[in-house]
Amino acid sequence: MNIPEPDSLDIYQRRDRNIKENAIGYALLICACISVLTTIAIVFELSSETISFFGKANIGEFLFGKTLPDGNYSCSWTPQFSEKSFCIWPTVNGTIMVALIAMLVATPLGLATAIYLSEYASPRLSKFLRPVIELLAGVPTVVYGYFALTFITPVLSKIIPNLQGFNALSAGLIMGVMIVPTIASISTDAMRAVPISLREAAYGLGSTKKEVSTNVVLPAALSGICAAIILGISRAVGETMIVAIAAGQKPTLTLDPRQTVGTMTAYIAQVAKGDSRVGSVEYQALFAVGMTLFLITLLLNIISKQISKRFQETYE
Repeated sequence: MNIPEPDSLDIYQRRDRNIKENAIGYALLICACISVLTTIAIVFELSSETISFFGKANIGEFLFGKTLPDGNYSCSWTPQFSEKSFCIWPTVNGTIMVALIAMLVATPLGLATAIYLSEYASPRLSKFLRPVIELLAGVPTVVYGYFALTFITPVLSKIIPNLQGFNALSAGLIMGVMIVPTIASISTDAMRAVPISLREAAYGLGSTKKEVSTNVVLPAALSGICAAIILGISRAVGETMIVAIAAGQKPTLTLDPRQTVGTMTAYIAQVAKGDSRVGSVEYQALFAVGMTLFLITLLLNIISKQISKRFQETYE
């Protein structure tokens, strides 16, 4: 029986290791290509249907509204009405209003939660609380929507006069609660990445825990915190079920959160139910709205990258 020499064993081991490394590299490359191709396919589908839509609708009306025969200006979104109108701003208005309300709730709650988990809570308590908080992100959004409609809205109607049954305020408040785990989790990781030496230096100068948390750790983790907030905004802009159930599906240009509003995602959900014929202008309007939403999300991602690069801290 021939026993391979030690050098031969090393050659075989190196060859097997190289084969495994190459296989892993190719597998990762395939995964990356699938992601890129999926994005390209989505953009292509949105673009083709959007171009078809603008072949039937006026892009000027889509962006700027229209002037009626009586001389009045009109900006409304009514693709499914007999007298169709395709001004996108009422749906953008509803989307932005609900997202802003959500961020006014989620940002302070998320940052306060992150500061507590990172700076105040003991490791054992933090290990217990963090999964419990992140459970909020796992609750189905349809549950949040019905909770806002059947609980939050009736409670607010006793406090706020003229609050409509479907309104932007209830949807924004409950959406903010849903986004808290996203901001809290990413911000906590960013704060924990700050070197302990910065904290010790601040304590050595006589700083309190509050001063260390707000004047040392927060500025040092600002890059990750900004990315978390913008990710939360993207989540709010793209949310569907909460706004479709609690905010309503009536696109209106209003700054009053007590009123019923319609968002871009609510219109997509409405048309996706199958009430519109495939190939019709109201069906193709769905893709124009989807492209607008895609561009808004892309812009938010670009802003997030720039902010992260601008405030990124490098530690030796």
